[in-house]
Amino acid sequence: MEAKINRFFDSVGTFFSGNSENIPWCDHDIIAGCEKEVREAASEEQKGDSVMRLSWALVHSKDQADVNRGIAMVEASLANSNSSLQTREKLYLLAVGYYRIGDYPRSRQLVDHCLEIEPEWRQARTLKKAVEDKISKDGLIGVGIATTAVGLLVGGIAAALIRKK
Repeated sequence: MEAKINRFFDSVGTFFSGNSENIPWCDHDIIAGCEKEVREAASEEQKGDSVMRLSWALVHSKDQADVNRGIAMVEASLANSNSSLQTREKLYLLAVGYYRIGDYPRSRQLVDHCLEIEPEWRQARTLKKAVEDKISKDGLIGVGIATTAVGLLVGGIAAALIRKK
């Protein structure tokens, strides 16, 4: 388990140092460990910290159900933020979650809000670049599909006109 956690944190460090294109993933063993930590929390403060770690793990999961669960947990706790730092962290987790489920405009909106709070936050800047890359890539794919559809339509019309002559 310790080796998995070390590999996970190495991947996180690689992402935020700018040496990776991918946001780090979290596997089910780490999520299970965080869930256990929440159950065993001795105080409300420990439980709150444990819930934040669990939320972090969930939004970094490869399982979309976990990501959705993490988003719901963070959204539910957002109103209880005691500082701009907590708000910023929760908004960032939401941005990651929305990125994971493919809602790139919502992710960009949330990460922009993070950068309003802390303009030099490297994690948020890295996530924003990843989001913008996805939006650009999806836009190009959409343009390609539309161009192909128009080409097929024009080709079909031309073929029909040639047949009539």
